[in-house]
Amino acid sequence: MKKLNVKRIIKLSVLMVVLVIMVLLFIHSTSLSYKDIEYREIYISSGDTLWDIAKHEQQSNDYYKGKDIREVIFHIKKVNNLSSSELNINQKILIPSL
Repeated sequence: MKKLNVKRIIKLSVLMVVLVIMVLLFIHSTSLSYKDIEYREIYISSGDTLWDIAKHEQQSNDYYKGKDIREVIFHIKKVNNLSSSELNINQKILIPSL
């Protein structure tokens, strides 16, 4: 029967624990960027359009600065689970902001 090398097993175990900790820290640090995003609520008034809201956010919201208006509209629709650009009066819309 082979003799177990206890020192080698301990070294490999420590190495595995260190690698797992490093991977977990990397995953945790990459997901922290999403915590910087806050959402504010706006309520749709008569005459509001998704285009107008997106245009306003593009100009005044750092989250959307420099982005194409179509990207802003797409993202607002995605955040709010909207299948179309139709809005209803008093509908609540979430707007991401930094």
